[in-house]
Amino acid sequence: MEIEQSVVGPVTRIAPIGRIDSYSARDFESQIMAVIGSGAAVVVDLDRLDYISSAGLRVLLLATKQARAQNARLALAAMQKSVREVFDISGFSSIFEIHGSADEAIAALSSR
Repeated sequence: MEIEQSVVGPVTRIAPIGRIDSYSARDFESQIMAVIGSGAAVVVDLDRLDYISSAGLRVLLLATKQARAQNARLALAAMQKSVREVFDISGFSSIFEIHGSADEAIAALSSR
């Protein structure tokens, strides 16, 4: 897995590429928690994520809890169909703020 990161105004965009599984979840967790720890609003752009395991879901759940504890915002964006199915089946779709594109998510987090 590769992770791209960029800053757009008050929002940090994190884009994992490939797979988030038990082998890559630790790196993803380190990066997303560091950004949340800085107090930035975070958009996780899932456009190029092909697969997410339960380890990846756990990281996103921890990140959301941490963001809420710090009064920060976290949103997910641009899920591929296969990734969205994992979120829907697991019930995680109702936990996260999900947008159709990274631009929509960045605009939503920037306006609040």
